[in-house]
Amino acid sequence: MKRIGLYPGTFDPITLGHVDIIRRACALVDRLVIGIAINRDKGPLFDLDERVAMVEAESAPLGAAAGVEIVVHPFENLLIHCAEDVHANMIIRGLRAVSDFEYEFQMVGMNRAMNDDVETVFLMADAHHQAGGNVRRFVPPQVSTALLEKLAVARVRA
Repeated sequence: MKRIGLYPGTFDPITLGHVDIIRRACALVDRLVIGIAINRDKGPLFDLDERVAMVEAESAPLGAAAGVEIVVHPFENLLIHCAEDVHANMIIRGLRAVSDFEYEFQMVGMNRAMNDDVETVFLMADAHHQAGGNVRRFVPPQVSTALLEKLAVARVRA
């Protein structure tokens, strides 16, 4: 059976922590679907096309190096329904801190109640990629440039 993982998030923008989780998830799966959540209520800084492009640019070399097919898949439905749509048998979640676990634990319970064939796997984010301070340490160079440009435009509009 092919191991298909779904790594969901808003990726607004993709960070080095996300890249680390993607790289490590490649060791667990044959195919990795990176689900970019569409949440119109959140008002992301980067639009969907920009987020998809950034995730594709950062994840393609990781998939090639690991011999894993990586697909970027925007979704707007429930996470478990997205997992079913892409035939994932595991959901991959990154944890930054203990405080993330309680929320994630509740989500696992709901997802298992709707489909107990889909497992959830937690990967701890590397401590080097924990946020705080200057963002250049936490995002790829191309994302840093895009982020600075986006913020400069926002300042001009304000």
